[in-house]
Amino acid sequence: MTKSELIDRVCGRLEYLTRKDAEVAVNTLFDYLGEQIARGRRVELRGFGSFGTKARAARRGRNPKTGETVEVPAKEVPFFRAGKSLRNQVDQG
Repeated sequence: MTKSELIDRVCGRLEYLTRKDAEVAVNTLFDYLGEQIARGRRVELRGFGSFGTKARAARRGRNPKTGETVEVPAKEVPFFRAGKSLRNQVDQG
């Protein structure tokens, strides 16, 4: 599903919203999620899952083009953990 498909879905379910209003709502949600995750905070959507960050340690990597060994610095990466009801939904197909 793309972002525009999500906006269309919101418009379809909430007929009193214009497409522009639905777009603002979806963009606001994504902006808020991004801001909170960037600050290192965890965001939980009950029944769906939680978003957060995980620390990755520094390591040695390899440049695939040249084969040269390079140092990869430590960093924080975004992480999603599915909630129980979402896992069950996916498991049932």
